[in-house]
Amino acid sequence: MSLTGTLTGAQIRDKFIAFFKEKKGHLHLPSSSLIPDNPTLLLTSAGMVQFVPIFLGNARATEPPRAVTVQKCARAGGKDSDIENIGRTARHHSFFEMLGNFSFGDYFKKEVIPWAWEFVTKDLGLPEDRLIVTVFEGDKEVPFDQEAYDIWHKVVGVPEKRIFKMSRKDNFWGPPGPTGPCGPCSEIYFDRGVEYSKFDNPDPEVIDLDDDDRYVEFWNLVFMELFKDENGKFTPLEKKNVDTGSGLDRVSMILQKKNNTFETDLFFPILEDVEKLSGKKYTGGIMRGLPATPEQKIDSYLKIICDHARCVTFLIADGVRTSNVGRGYVLRFIIR
Repeated sequence: MSLTGTLTGAQIRDKFIAFFKEKKGHLHLPSSSLIPDNPTLLLTSAGMVQFVPIFLGNARATEPPRAVTVQKCARAGGKDSDIENIGRTARHHSFFEMLGNFSFGDYFKKEVIPWAWEFVTKDLGLPEDRLIVTVFEGDKEVPFDQEAYDIWHKVVGVPEKRIFKMSRKDNFWGPPGPTGPCGPCSEIYFDRGVEYSKFDNPDPEVIDLDDDDRYVEFWNLVFMELFKDENGKFTPLEKKNVDTGSGLDRVSMILQKKNNTFETDLFFPILEDVEKLSGKKYTGGIMRGLPATPEQKIDSYLKIICDHARCVTFLIADGVRTSNVGRGYVLRFIIR
């Protein structure tokens, strides 16, 4: 299989950093370890983990007002685990890199929403008519995110038919515990085309975001504007924060026009080595739904081996060792 595409994974990574560092004045900070500096967390699963003290209001005066990172993330244990989906979908991994930009009481929705659109349409060159965005629809506790909706539609110019109002389950972040900062989200999706639909003869006039290998969510913008207290009451934060996250594998898959993330330049060299070592051939192609044919099942097994090998490598590199508890047990489970 030949690898062709507009940008490599490394180039996408560099473009993201350059956009926010050079064009938008962010400080580029290194990834933190997969072992979080937080005893309540099993593994680092998002870019915001290293900034939790700042989001909780414990920032030092020397902390930057805005930052950009490419964070190593593992979702292989605990409530954030994606391990059951690996090899079954086009986009899930136990380890991945998360592109993220952050504002600590600095800019907010009216800046970050147009910036996100600028980056994906101008710097990455994604066609506007294949992008869909979502906003929080509101509920009895927190109102509809009218501000985000208006920015997407009136400022950015996204047609109303491509802006979807979503529930708290999909478009509200936090708090990570019973109390703390939280807020609505906006997500950006890319329509990969009808050939990736899991439905037979989908209606061309209907966008169904549950058709999740066709409509791939690749960037989440979190607007931390509320605080939930011990009584469950939400009050506005004095300083509002922004936390965004975009999966590098997913962006690479979209730009390189691959059937799944394992066929991108970030993964395919590993896949080729697994083919050689196993004596099994990766057939590729579009898989609609769960693996069904013998060839699809072999492909799924090869993907799982590739994914787990990458995850294990980074966990060990960051100091995780096998054990019967905690993150050590996660490592042992993946190896098995």
